[in-house]
Order: sequence, then structure tokens, then C-alpha cells
Amino acid sequence: MTFSENVRSAFRRGETDAVVRMSEAEIERAQAAGDPAAEVEARYSLARVAIRGGDLSAGEARAREALAVAQRSGDRGLEERPRHVLAAVARMSGDLLRARDLYRESIALNETLDQPKMVNSEYHNLAFCELGLGNLDAARKLFAENRERVFRANWVDFVPYVCVAGAALASAEHDHPRAARMTGVADAAFAALGQVPDPDDAADLATVRAAAIEALGPTAFDEEYAEGRLLEPRVAFGDYRA
Repeated sequence: MTFSENVRSAFRRGETDAVVRMSEAEIERAQAAGDPAAEVEARYSLARVAIRGGDLSAGEARAREALAVAQRSGDRGLEERPRHVLAAVARMSGDLLRARDLYRESIALNETLDQPKMVNSEYHNLAFCELGLGNLDAARKLFAENRERVFRANWVDFVPYVCVAGAALASAEHDHPRAARMTGVADAAFAALGQVPDPDDAADLATVRAAAIEALGPTAFDEEYAEGRLLEPRVAFGDYRA
């Protein structure tokens, strides 16, 4: 496996210390070898670790370092991951209008690079911006379109994130029993892949979980959540209001 494959797999498994060790060593190697792609990947990985740890300022700083390396290289493809992180920092910081603009720019870049999975990923994030801004119809439409693409293309790695979106939308619609079930579906989907959510999606799930527990009470939440853990994602969306 390449460094990129190894470090991303470790991050998805939640192995933060390993990601830091691998990334710091790779930065030294990449600088010595004049390998900007590897240096960008390593700095991007450190940015994600910082964000997962709740340090958005450090995450933004690491992402800007990665973006600077990418821009010096002249390869626009290397700008994609750092720009994604900067948009995520804006969203998690609550600056949703700026985040929306940054995600739209990232979508345009990924379309230019012919990266349909990344385009879909950024539309997922754009939908969360619309949801946070109170644009429920726009968010619902984007989530439904994303879900259709993911299931049609069988993008297995993205299925858990579709479930996160389903939980968040149910919560916004004040359908807390469904939100609790979809939280269970999402957690089970991540577990089936041996992964943990990205930091922004983990924060969204935590918000949904807290709202559902408050609305339903712990016992009722646990019952709905347990039911969701047993549902296959496509089945869970069978009664979804797209």
C-alpha cells in the first residue's frame, strides 16, 4: 500500500497516534525527496488529526501549509484535499456562509479534475451547510441526490455518511424516533467497515444523538437506536421522505 492508502486507512480506523507518526516521518522524507504530493498528503493528515482532536485552529494551519505546498507545485490536483479541510473548518466553526462558498469552489475543482466521488462528498457537505442555514428543502434535495448516487454506484465507503445525513435530516424535521434509528444505522455502517466517522460527521452525529435523547428520553432512544443497528442502510431508507 502507498503512504496515502496507509495513512487514510489508519485515520478511518481512529488510530490517531499512528497517523501522526507516519505523517511526520513522511514530511521529512518528502521534503528531502522533493515529493510535493506526499508532503501535501502528510500535512493534510495532520490537519485531520487536529480537527478530530477539537483544535480547529491547528487544523486550519496545517491545511494552509498543505495548500501552500500544493500551490508551489503547480499541480491543481494537490489543492483538493487542503481546500476540503479549510471548508470543513469553516463549517465546524459555524461560518456556514463561508463554508458554503468554499464547498462550491471545491465542487468546481473536483469536477475539473474529473473526480465524481469527491464531487459527491462535497455535495454531502454542502447539504449540511444548507441544513445548518435552515434551508431544509435544499438540504433534503441534495441529500436525496447524494443517496441515489451512492447506492447506484455502490460506493460502499460512503454509505455510512449517507446514514449520517439521514439522521441529521430526521432531527431537523423533529422526527426524533427516526433520528435515533438512523444514528444506529450509521454507527453500524461505520462498524461494518471498521471505520469511525470523519470529525465533522462525528460532530453531526453527536448533535443528533443529544437532541434525540433529550426529546425521547434515554430508554426510548436506546430502543430506537438498537432497532437501527439491525437495519441494512437501503432498507432503513425505504420510508424516507425524499
